[in-house]
Amino acid sequence: MTEQNQTQYDDPVALMRSIIQRVATGPELSKDISREEAAGGMRAVLGNRVDPVQAAIFLIALRMKRETDEENTGVLDALLEATHRVEAEVDEVVALSDPYDGYNRTIPASPFLPAVLAACGVAVVSEGVESMGPKYGVTHKRVLRAAGREVDLSPEEAAARLADPAVGWAYVDQSRFCPSLYALQGLRDKMIKRTVLTTLEVLQGPIRGRRATRLVTGYVHKPYPRIYSLLARHSGFDSLLLVRGVEGGVTPSLRQAGKCVFYHDRGEEQDMDLDPRALGIEQAVRAAPLPEELPKAPRAGDEIAVAVDIDAMAEVTARMGMAALEGEAGPIRDGLVYSGALVLHHVGRFGDLAAAADEIRRVLDDGSARTRFLAG
Repeated sequence: MTEQNQTQYDDPVALMRSIIQRVATGPELSKDISREEAAGGMRAVLGNRVDPVQAAIFLIALRMKRETDEENTGVLDALLEATHRVEAEVDEVVALSDPYDGYNRTIPASPFLPAVLAACGVAVVSEGVESMGPKYGVTHKRVLRAAGREVDLSPEEAAARLADPAVGWAYVDQSRFCPSLYALQGLRDKMIKRTVLTTLEVLQGPIRGRRATRLVTGYVHKPYPRIYSLLARHSGFDSLLLVRGVEGGVTPSLRQAGKCVFYHDRGEEQDMDLDPRALGIEQAVRAAPLPEELPKAPRAGDEIAVAVDIDAMAEVTARMGMAALEGEAGPIRDGLVYSGALVLHHVGRFGDLAAAADEIRRVLDDGSARTRFLAG
């Protein structure tokens, strides 16, 4: 490394200036940066050591030219350094990461999935934020809070709940495990479009297991399985279950064939075709639809953001989720059966998806899933 380059690494302002000069020069002339430079740039942003305008240019320019593996890995390095991580007193932890910007076209079952899996003996932590663009949809935090659950645990408190044999699940908020990233929310709102942070924040894994930590998350676009597999290994996840889910979440469509990608023991990724009918699921909808009576709250000129009152949607989701935990049939229950079976199969509890689905139905029917949810 030359003396000039070392000076840039020591001076975040000089480093950011150098990075922007290369990554923000248009589709033909933009140049890639190294992993170390990407990490240094992200550290400067997280540390509030560069101007917010430059921080926004850094993030948007990386996305517009398309991030390389080196750049993704470097930014992830900085995020992991800033993440407060805790080891739970359990051998294995499933880290469940739905899209941080939530759901705005369907009612999600996934906020209730950790408790259902805990009833099956699998320790699960979900994570997220209260609200995030560009969708500003209903999130795990909003739904769980509407259902009267604790959503402001520290990582240590969340880890303790995973180890509690009567609970076995928890939610932990980004504001508690990575305050410096959470503090960028205002900047991210102003940037409007998704950036590399949207891809990487689901990979932080604030709660880890003593022997293994398994990431379960979703995707939409075809290039992402390779990217997520690469980065999940880099983050230290022993296995990955990546579901092509509704709205980018962890639950596949309930009415048509689907797909998931996975790896075990940090090995190569593989894919698996899915059919809900093979699990006894017959639905005319891909997920629970939004009730027509939900009050509208459109964002002027915004075709992506939620068009219903988000607090009302959270209340409805909480009621529908509790009804599913109490035995009510419908797409929320089927969503829990489908996604829960995938996780039980992935962690090795069942070699057959249909048998795993029957186990999820059992804990829903005997009330143990509801008991776990209310204990959280």
